Amino acid sequence: MAGHSKWATTKRHKAIVDAKRGKIFTKIGNIIAIAARNGADPGTNPALMMAIEKAKAANMPQDNIKRAIQRAADKSSADLLEETYEAYGPNGLAVIIEVATDNKNRTFPEVKSTLTKNGGRLADSGSVLFQFTRKGVITINQKLDDELLMTILDCGADDATSADDENDAPNLTLVYTKPDELSAVRASLLAQNLPVTDAELQYIANTPLELTDEDTTKAEALLDSLDDLDDVQNLHTNLT
Repeated sequence: MAGHSKWATTKRHKAIVDAKRGKIFTKIGNIIAIAARNGADPGTNPALMMAIEKAKAANMPQDNIKRAIQRAADKSSADLLEETYEAYGPNGLAVIIEVATDNKNRTFPEVKSTLTKNGGRLADSGSVLFQFTRKGVITINQKLDDELLMTILDCGADDATSADDENDAPNLTLVYTKPDELSAVRASLLAQNLPVTDAELQYIANTPLELTDEDTTKAEALLDSLDDLDDVQNLHTNLT
């Protein structure tokens, strides 16, 4: 399956041990609070269950998780707006920026300024999204082989591939599903006792972008700067 970003893979796993743990907890807390709008019981709310597992993987304290869920109960999470911005970076880099914010008038200028400082720009609505396909992506901490692939497909997945970066993540398998089948496939994989470490919706580039090492460094600097913004929840890119 082409199109999964090496940057997205390495960034996601690096985040678990990132020194900026406070920012990570804030972002995950927002994910939990938004998911909990549809029910505070993870047993009946798959999105909340996956958000909680993401929090646990990042060693987020249980009290933080409970407070994030409570935000939905006391309606404070209603102040969070989910927005999606489309942008271009240098050398044809396409970026989808998902944010959760309680102040759009703060977030939008921050995103725009960060793009400008790193050679990027905001794009018109729809001009970037059409280059991507929305998919469920499940990470398994096991090296892909023929037997594992057959098990994954039997669980209802569309496809699977080894993580792009063999040096940083040589034993990770990425499983792709239809968006509305993410939760069911994840449950089936867990029932097979497979080591599922993450499950989320992503935008996968239809045509991956290959850059020189120098241009890749510039692109990654832009993505890192965007990811450092408190309100940015997810980044999706066509960078290979």
